[in-house]
Amino acid sequence: MAADPVPAGPVGHHVLSVLVENRSGVLSRVANLFARRGFNIVSLAVAPTEDDAFSRITIVVDVESAPLEQIVKQLNKLVNVVEISELDPRRSVERELMLATVEATPEERGRVVELVQIFEGRILAVTHTEITVSLEGHPSKVDDFEEMLRVYGIRDLQRTGRVALPRLDAAATRPT
Repeated sequence: MAADPVPAGPVGHHVLSVLVENRSGVLSRVANLFARRGFNIVSLAVAPTEDDAFSRITIVVDVESAPLEQIVKQLNKLVNVVEISELDPRRSVERELMLATVEATPEERGRVVELVQIFEGRILAVTHTEITVSLEGHPSKVDDFEEMLRVYGIRDLQRTGRVALPRLDAAATRPT
């Protein structure tokens, strides 16, 4: 299976993967740091890792609001932060999930269903006038799908925010 194409990220956006202790209040401290410093968060996703003692926070940061080095220095000062790494879009795997409820008359429903199939999404619920769909993929794919759905009228929309991990090095994982 071919890997997704890796589009360049928006200018001024950087993806940070922050490994933190899985403790109460850590996310609040990270968010407060950004708010106090006036750093703009474009996307934020957090969940436990394979080790229940840690969580991974994926933060997409607008570095036009502050230099990246300053953001990393401030994050490193937080007690519960274990590791911070910037993920290069060319060397990482990024995904996002979107749920959307779209207005779709019986005449339009076939076109919406076809669009969902083209983008390899899923239909989650259908009524006489609406369809709820989901799509998982690279954020640029999700952006494109959302734009195409707008023609029909989006009633409700929720996106998870980006999650990302470093891309595996195929050469390093081959047996010798």
